[in-house]
Amino acid sequence: MRVGILTGGGDCPGLNAVIRAIVRRGIPEYGYEFLGFRDGWRGPLEAIARPLDIPAVRGLLPRGGTILGSSRTNPFAIDDGVGRIKKNLQDLGVNALVAIGGEDTLGVATELHAAGVNVVGVPKTIDNDLSGTDYTFGFDTAVNIATEAIDRLHTTAESHHRTLIVEVMGRHAGWIALHSGMAGGANAILIPEVRFDIDQVCEWVQNRFRLDYAPIIVVSEGAMPKDGEEVLVTGEKDAFGHVRLGGVGEWLGREIEARTGKEARTTVLGHVQRGGTPTARDRWLATRFGLHAIDAVAAGEWGRMTALRGTDIVTVPLGEATQQLKLVDPALYAEAAVFFG
Repeated sequence: MRVGILTGGGDCPGLNAVIRAIVRRGIPEYGYEFLGFRDGWRGPLEAIARPLDIPAVRGLLPRGGTILGSSRTNPFAIDDGVGRIKKNLQDLGVNALVAIGGEDTLGVATELHAAGVNVVGVPKTIDNDLSGTDYTFGFDTAVNIATEAIDRLHTTAESHHRTLIVEVMGRHAGWIALHSGMAGGANAILIPEVRFDIDQVCEWVQNRFRLDYAPIIVVSEGAMPKDGEEVLVTGEKDAFGHVRLGGVGEWLGREIEARTGKEARTTVLGHVQRGGTPTARDRWLATRFGLHAIDAVAAGEWGRMTALRGTDIVTVPLGEATQQLKLVDPALYAEAAVFFG
């Protein structure tokens, strides 16, 4: 059997570990051949692929990014995209496809399965917002990077008596903000799932200064004030219709300065959160996902995705991962709010 592998969407620490695990088990145990498709769904659309053997995946465990490249190509936004993918897979002798990605990549995989393509999915996103799995790899690395940044900013905030705002990724899910904010001892955490009151935020800031400490605020890029909409960098949309989010940190800084008279500075962590070496936990989880993904291929479990449930790796229908986002429970957020101010 010849198996294709692709990585779609944003890059993420641990992608290479999945590729490595699939190949390292698939060749000696099942005798499979592997083709790595380049740049997400663009690879099977344009028949751009490279052979993957064991020497090709050596040394990948600690390496960030993806050796296959990635993109946000949407086959359903291209004329006869599905037909082109099916023809190219047939011409290349590819019998099955392992798609590693987030909501959009796995959404395409779900539709391709319905069109008759043998697909197995692996969940990837630093946002940790995929339903069907307790955690996605990449999330732990992003949280650790954000936490380290918050730790470092505490000293600057105290030295200059400033409010420091840290804007993190997450789109419409506040998992990175919540975990890194709690771990870093933030004085306020603002997430998309719970609209914030700017007056309350300013009161937390004032209270912190009254105690002779400087406040740290962690805000998710998709967080919104009670009386307003998302703060957007542009109105541009990607191939899947997602608007680019960002700018809420700068807006928040301006509002705090105007309302409190206290100097505020914003640090936008941006893509640094998903770059570099994956943590040990992400390497562990990505490796387990890869091993179970190739087992699912061998078992013919098409249209399913590997998932973490407790400490077990199981497979679930791809539709479970894409039908809705996994968002932060407001009750969980309330636990963190005890420490605000």
